[in-house]
Amino acid sequence: MGFELDARSRARLKGVNGDLVRIVERAALTGGAPFRVLEGMRTLARQKALVAAGASKTLNSRHLTGHAVDLGATVDGAVRWDWPLYAGLARAMKQAAAELGLPLVWGGDWKMRDGPHFELPRKAYPAT
Repeated sequence: MGFELDARSRARLKGVNGDLVRIVERAALTGGAPFRVLEGMRTLARQKALVAAGASKTLNSRHLTGHAVDLGATVDGAVRWDWPLYAGLARAMKQAAAELGLPLVWGGDWKMRDGPHFELPRKAYPAT
């Protein structure tokens, strides 16, 4: 049994590529752990601020083109940062992408792990 994305999460998907939105929506319906959309599309100013604060390492973020989202796993309505929650969230997102026949990259699979981050691959979805 899944859940519906709340209004704030839906608003944060504005400007995000439609295929990635479909994956997020499908993951919510799979019955996995609940989550919120923390961030989707970013402005360059926001990205620069995140780099300056050390929260991001690049000005070439997929968030700038609407090809990435950050999701927050929730427990009892509160966002939690426990790693196992993000592994479960990744399973739901990867399952949703597979069901839709769409490629997906999870930041948790990177050398410098980023559990909340999901993006469409650059090769299949070049920035325009």
